[in-house]
Amino acid sequence: MSENFNEEEALVKEYDSKLMRRLLKFAKPFSMYILLVIFLMLITTCFDLTRPYLIKNAIDNNINGYKRPYTLFEKPQANSIKIGNKYLAEGSVSGGMPASIVYYDKGYYVIQGKNIDNKPFSIVNGIYTQQNTTSNAYKLSINELKIIRKDDAAGIIRTAVYILILSCLTFILNYIQIYILQYTGQKIIYEIRQKLFNHIESLSLSFFDKNPVGRLVTRVTNDTETLNDMYTGVLVNLFKDVFLLSGILIVMFLLNVKLALIVLCSLPLVIAAAVIFKKYDRDAYRQVRTKLAKINSSLSENISGIKTVQIYNKENKKFREFDNINKSYFKASMSQLTVFAVFRPAIDLISTLTLSCLLWFGGLKVFEGTLSIGVLFAFISYLMQFFQPIFDLTEKYDILQSSMAASERIFMLMDNNETIVNNPKVQVNKRFKGEIEFKHVWFAYIPGEWVLKDVSFKIAPGEKAAFVGATGAGKTSIISLLGRLYDIQKGEILIDGINIKDIDKYVLRSNLSTVLQDVFLFTGDIKSNVRLNNKNISDEDIIKACKYVNADSFIEKLPYKYDSHVNERGSTFSQGERQLIAFARAIAFNPPILVLDEATANIDTETESLIQNALEKITKGRTTLVVAHRLSTIKNSDKIIVLHKGRIREIGSHNELIEKRGLYYDLYQLQYKEN
Repeated sequence: MSENFNEEEALVKEYDSKLMRRLLKFAKPFSMYILLVIFLMLITTCFDLTRPYLIKNAIDNNINGYKRPYTLFEKPQANSIKIGNKYLAEGSVSGGMPASIVYYDKGYYVIQGKNIDNKPFSIVNGIYTQQNTTSNAYKLSINELKIIRKDDAAGIIRTAVYILILSCLTFILNYIQIYILQYTGQKIIYEIRQKLFNHIESLSLSFFDKNPVGRLVTRVTNDTETLNDMYTGVLVNLFKDVFLLSGILIVMFLLNVKLALIVLCSLPLVIAAAVIFKKYDRDAYRQVRTKLAKINSSLSENISGIKTVQIYNKENKKFREFDNINKSYFKASMSQLTVFAVFRPAIDLISTLTLSCLLWFGGLKVFEGTLSIGVLFAFISYLMQFFQPIFDLTEKYDILQSSMAASERIFMLMDNNETIVNNPKVQVNKRFKGEIEFKHVWFAYIPGEWVLKDVSFKIAPGEKAAFVGATGAGKTSIISLLGRLYDIQKGEILIDGINIKDIDKYVLRSNLSTVLQDVFLFTGDIKSNVRLNNKNISDEDIIKACKYVNADSFIEKLPYKYDSHVNERGSTFSQGERQLIAFARAIAFNPPILVLDEATANIDTETESLIQNALEKITKGRTTLVVAHRLSTIKNSDKIIVLHKGRIREIGSHNELIEKRGLYYDLYQLQYKEN
């Protein structure tokens, strides 16, 4: 079983279109929320693309705005300012001399003529020299510079305000987007978990006989949570990555085709790195999942059997076994981390190489005057955004792998059809009379290995019937079949003359109360464990039932009496006390058919004498089936059915069977001598 479990945990799916279609069906009811999130992502992506463009404009039009053309006049002009003995106006205006503003030696100067940006120049003693050209240079004071560049300063402030507004809007939209996305993801997982748990509840006991509880808990918790990561972290965010990459490429080509082609040249390297990463990460991931499954299996087994481990003083041995498993998991995890440790720096290296090429090529173009500094800055900003989705690839790839594996395990469970088919064909009264008949019943847990062979008997309403026989004779199987916890392969089981397969199984089970040898109590209080969510059972009914079976003798001594807390499985109560609560539970439901499966096995002699008296009262007027190894507890049964190797060997009362001196007589003599 554990080997199958480990193999199942090791399933690694990169992508499966059939699984994805089934997963998307769960998202379909929330499609409007998902579309809204995608729309918000489109808007925020536009905002992200706008910020570098605004900064680019601020650099070219405002910060470097002094490089625009100016005109000098001898006399004042409209919108001109006085510089020395001349007047300076912005732009190329007829009737004046062309002029420029240059930055030299920590100061700004006004020169006559045009400055060539990519050629060196000098200013000495108020004389500007570039190549063979000289002209007068006037150094601007701080006040004059502020007056000249007041529009540039206003432009920079305006850009800063725009960026602040965009950032605030992005924050608000991201909050709304993340909230809606997480809400949608949680609702989808809620629906999947509900459907999965509902399906598990509908499965027959034969399924649970073959599957450990730990595996089922993992399906409902860990695997469904893994799917949440896919819905919220991969599917919808893929749209954002596509929007971002597409938008960046479009803006890059609009700004400068040559620089955009340089960025595109890095894509083959990125794709090659991703393909190599995909191969090695898949293998490493498979190893991690397999080793993790072994750790889970080891923990489940050792913690469940901790009592046996401690009794036989095997702590050190079990620790060494776990240590070896834990070390193998550590090595597998480190192998996967090594793959990450290579891939991420590799993408960083490609990003840095691309950035270097941009700076080299773009910087030369800036010197030549064919490219503005703002455009180069925008490309560098977009390049950082361009590689961000690629950086996320590793995390999303792992989430996708986990989700495909988790979804396959979940759907394997959902597709399991080991259910007791409920197809009621006959409408029956909610309360049965209690006549039970088995007609030539054959049953096997494993095909071909018959547990019951041609079993036939009839129990009249209100009759008390006991089943006895050696271990493995099929006694408990008969009890399980009566409530359709399993379905028979051949024959018929009738209640009140109706085949139980034609009765609604929920109506059928509501007419049965079963008390098992191993009583299961749920976390809560005593009242909730007796009531089991049946609102028709009042507190008075609970107290009455507990008094009826003498359970009040220990409940009244508890600090909170019937409201006293019950730990998982009722660990704070003795086996006898748990059994008494189970009796009270059965009596509170007041069924027409009562089933006692070794119900008094764990009760001491004093308590048993009290219960026997209660049983005599509660079995009156209802059909009672008793399974017991202690034959002294069933002497007063109306009918005793003796089973041996799946077949009925004897039927009769205690005295009749003793007189026959058959199998029952031998069993009784054996127990009598032992006692």
